[in-house]
Amino acid sequence: MAVHHLLRRGISGSSPLRGLLLVSQELGRRPLSSASGDAAAELRGAREDVKQLLKTTSCHPILVRLGWHDAGTYDKNIAEWPKCGGANGSLRFEIELKHGANAGLVNALKLIQPIKDKFSGVTYADLFQLASATAIEEAGGPKIPMIYGRVDVTAPEQCPPEGRLPAAGPPSPAEHLREVFYRMGLNDKEIVALSGAHTLGRARPERSGWGKPETKYTKNGPGAPGGQSWTSQWLKFDNSYFKVVKERRDEDLLVLPTDAALFEDSSFKVYAEKYAEDQDAFFKDYAEAHAKLSNLGAKFDPPKGISLE
Repeated sequence: MAVHHLLRRGISGSSPLRGLLLVSQELGRRPLSSASGDAAAELRGAREDVKQLLKTTSCHPILVRLGWHDAGTYDKNIAEWPKCGGANGSLRFEIELKHGANAGLVNALKLIQPIKDKFSGVTYADLFQLASATAIEEAGGPKIPMIYGRVDVTAPEQCPPEGRLPAAGPPSPAEHLREVFYRMGLNDKEIVALSGAHTLGRARPERSGWGKPETKYTKNGPGAPGGQSWTSQWLKFDNSYFKVVKERRDEDLLVLPTDAALFEDSSFKVYAEKYAEDQDAFFKDYAEAHAKLSNLGAKFDPPKGISLE
C-alpha cells in the first residue's frame, strides 16, 4: 500500500537534523517505567500535546505515516526481537529515516521531538503510535483501541533492512499488497481497511514521483501548498477515499495502482464496495486493523501493556 506517499518529502544526503537525531538516540534508551500509573500520566500528557500540535500544524497525515512506517517493517517469520521489525522506535535513527519509503519523515520526528523531550519516560515506539492514532481520531476518524508500554530499540544496528515497506506502483499491485501485508500477518480485509487512511494527505511528484504539482484542493494548503490528494477534504477522516477510487470522476484526485487494485481484485473488492457504502463498517474495521498494526513486533513493559482508558 502506498501509505508512504502521504505527505512524502525528500531527505538530502545527510540529515539536516543530525543533532536532533543524536539526541533522539540517547533519549530512546530509556524504556517506559513499569510503574504504570506514572507511565499512563506521561502518556496522557503526551497525547494532549499531540492534540495541540495537530490543531496548530494540520500534520495529521505525516503523523499517521510515522506510526505506520515504524510498525510496517514487521516480519512475522522472524521470531527474534528486534530483528522482526515492527513498532519499536527504530524509525528515529538516521539510517532508517533515509530509506526511500521514509522520505520526509524526519519532518515528523522534528514535530514531535519537543513532546518527547517534555515526556521523556514515553518511548519513541509509543509516541509514534500514540501520535498516529490520535491524528486519526482528531481528523474525525474512529477511536483506536490502543495499548502502550512499547520498548525502544537502542542502536541503529537494530534497524530493519530497507525494502519491507510497500510500493505505490508495482507491476502486480494486488499481489504486491498481499506479499507485504501477509508478511506482517494481516489479511485482505485489513489491507483494504488500512488503505482507507489515504483519505488523509497528499502525494507530491517532486518527492514521491506520484501526483500533480498542485490541484484545486491543494493549491492553498493548509501547510505547504501543492501536491495531489486522494480526497477533496484531505484532512478529514471518512470513507470518501473508497467512493473516489470507485468512481474516478475527478482528475484532481489521485488514484494510485495500489488504490485501483482494491476495486479490481475480486477479494479486495468485497470490502472496498462495503466501505464505500457503509462508513460505520469502515470505521469499525479500520480501528481494529490500525490497533493490530500498531502492536506488530512490539515488546511491552509491563508485558500486558498500559491502557489510557
